[in-house]
Amino acid sequence: MAMVRKFFGTDGIRGRVGKWPITPDFAVKLGWAVGKVLAKKPGARVLIGKDTRRSGYMFESALEAGLSAAGVDVYLLGPMPTPAVAYLTRTFHAQVGIVISASHNPHYDNGIKFFSDAGAKLSDEMENEIEQYLDRELVTVEPEHIGKVSRIDDAEGRYIEFCKASLPHFQNFKNLKIVVDCANGATYHIAPKVLQELGAEVIVLGAAPNGFNINDNAGSTAPQILQEKVLEHNANVGIAFDGDGDRVIMVDHLGNVVDGDEILYVIAKDSLRRGKLDGGGVVGTQMSNYGLEIALKKEGIQFARSKVGDRYVMEMLQEKSWQLGGESSGHIIWLSSTTTGDGIVAGLQVLAIMQNSGKSLRDLLAGMEKFPQIVINVPLKKALAQSDWDKLNSEIKVVEAKLQDTGRVLIRASGTEPLIRVMVEGQDHDKVQEYTEYLAEKVKILAA
Repeated sequence: MAMVRKFFGTDGIRGRVGKWPITPDFAVKLGWAVGKVLAKKPGARVLIGKDTRRSGYMFESALEAGLSAAGVDVYLLGPMPTPAVAYLTRTFHAQVGIVISASHNPHYDNGIKFFSDAGAKLSDEMENEIEQYLDRELVTVEPEHIGKVSRIDDAEGRYIEFCKASLPHFQNFKNLKIVVDCANGATYHIAPKVLQELGAEVIVLGAAPNGFNINDNAGSTAPQILQEKVLEHNANVGIAFDGDGDRVIMVDHLGNVVDGDEILYVIAKDSLRRGKLDGGGVVGTQMSNYGLEIALKKEGIQFARSKVGDRYVMEMLQEKSWQLGGESSGHIIWLSSTTTGDGIVAGLQVLAIMQNSGKSLRDLLAGMEKFPQIVINVPLKKALAQSDWDKLNSEIKVVEAKLQDTGRVLIRASGTEPLIRVMVEGQDHDKVQEYTEYLAEKVKILAA
């Protein structure tokens, strides 16, 4: 029987700062628990990176204290994108990489997520073992065995070179004018430099973090200003990241938002042309637009859907031995270059395709037509009982019958926020809107 975990979700531990378990005392205990698991082997080391939230200082210090108390050495990276922590964990041969971030959430949230020595998510077995130590009393090792703490001063430069190395050595962007929005998050000191060093003309937005403005009307979840700036500067393209840099969305030269499904299509089609898919397909999720599935099939590219979450995309990629997958939100995993979603690397692949083909991003999307898809997030005031889900499933069947095999319905609980996501997809926008609002109202009644 699988162990029921109290703290670990689909992507680490996340919540509102100051509300259990996102508290400094819990972070100390969590660091100690991780350290106890690792300290079974001598010479254990852990890397810690964070985004730009003010609370990151507090949790960095607390984790550092707990790890040291367990006898594990700690290496601090400072503000660093999530995929950079995954990469640096591998290159420094650390046993675990820790990211202090709540990704695309507001500043008042924070979270703690982990990477293994291979730069992948921790195994279920290791997460279970950590949780077991969380139930034990914190006991500090003997003074001579306390872990030491160091700072890695060249982490930024190392990751910049890694991003550039994801492209052929001859690649440059000298003819591209790019607007980049860093969400006042962890890419603020990385992404502009990568693009500038590759020769692009770069207009920078969202690169002045103050600890509280992360994701605040900026970045991949709020692309309106980016759209305006692309048109104002007559730029070739816009790129926006989320607070921790594992998501990317883009804006074409006409000001249209290009989401993760469309980015997947562009990369997949080009990879097929260059023989880089190796006979494999593309993994999307339950939320991926039906238009992506149709467009890929027209190209002869297989498509499979995983549960929502980059963890599940990765699992299906490994299961099928495929290379490319991602989510509508902009998590793009390209296993020939990375071990996790990497917004900068994914964006670079699209820019290279534009530069090498001489086509605009809008032209590259000509073969894909997205279905109208509407999502309404309903705040969850209480957990839904099985009887509630049974009632919703009955309502879903009614809507599906009305769609007559020309669309999809998906209602699911968010893995990172107290929300129920209601999604309807179909050919008729007005009907999709009507059905989504209808189902969302049913959820509101049950979730009140």
